[in-house]
Amino acid sequence: MNGAQGPTKKTVFYFNFIAHQRFLDVIATRPDIELHKFHNDSPEEDVKKVMAVAHAYQIDSARAGIPEKYYATQALLDQCPNLLIVSANGAGFDTVDVPACTEAGVLVMNQTGGNREAVAEHALGMILALSKRIAETDRAMRDGSIKERLHYMGDEVSGKTLGIIGIGNTGSTLSKKCAAALDMRVLAYDPYVDADTMARFSATKAELDEVLAQADYVSVHCPRTNETETMFDADAFARMKQGSYFITTARGGIHDEAALYDALKAGHLKGAGLDVWDPEPPAHDHPLLTLDNVIVSPHTAGSTFTARENLGKWGAEQLTDALDGKRPPRLINPDAWPQFTDRYEEVLGTAAADA
Repeated sequence: MNGAQGPTKKTVFYFNFIAHQRFLDVIATRPDIELHKFHNDSPEEDVKKVMAVAHAYQIDSARAGIPEKYYATQALLDQCPNLLIVSANGAGFDTVDVPACTEAGVLVMNQTGGNREAVAEHALGMILALSKRIAETDRAMRDGSIKERLHYMGDEVSGKTLGIIGIGNTGSTLSKKCAAALDMRVLAYDPYVDADTMARFSATKAELDEVLAQADYVSVHCPRTNETETMFDADAFARMKQGSYFITTARGGIHDEAALYDALKAGHLKGAGLDVWDPEPPAHDHPLLTLDNVIVSPHTAGSTFTARENLGKWGAEQLTDALDGKRPPRLINPDAWPQFTDRYEEVLGTAAADA
């Protein structure tokens, strides 16, 4: 705990990289913020010294980005007595134990929406590329294995049914694009969004079984949580419509990769587009990479110049506001707010602006 005058600096740390230079530019305008950069192999004693006084942790949202010992779990919180804020670089927060942070009065924030257009466009690109077998024919032409052109008969997307799992920022953006541009019927499963809200996104609210049974394309856009982990297992794939496509730009671990391989190999599913893996990156000889009807990318759906700048700018602005005691707009654990305001005054020696 600090004295009544508060610390002269508010200490923030991160590992390896932040989303964009704009993050550093915004932080640089704040002489009261001291920013520390570490690498995965930084001496542990140096990291612990900063963690002991840190007020905020700008954390990589991807599990592969940092060692597990630096995930925002109870073990890390125990080493950070002054920590007030954990802010994820992106929309995901896989590396954060949200209940533990809430219990400790630590705010958890993400940058949801900053890459919504980028990820929605990537999912749509995978839908189109799978349907028209673009990647498959490209490979065949390049390696000389091309067959007679009617062998590569594809599907038209227009007028088909799209099933969306999780209709938040990205799912709603994809829904509107597909309904407007391709006249697709959109069914959405999301227990946290009501039917009227979904209708504004050109989607119809449906139960999971209904989505799986009717959708020609199932696209996953929910976070990885205890509720969604291995949501797409062998049973879920079996309940999907015969000849349908599976697309995910969400998080690895929401789908069972071995079960997906089996469903594709058996011909129950016609194809899959995968941007996320567990772990990342996948081994070069991963079974899914051997299938012609699978197109892949290395978790790059949200990596566009515009999206990364958004994430950097939003992340810095939200972090500085929270360090000033203002309630952040993209707060994952609002239940932590009352305890946060008490701790803010105790740690920094001044009342939170929005207390």
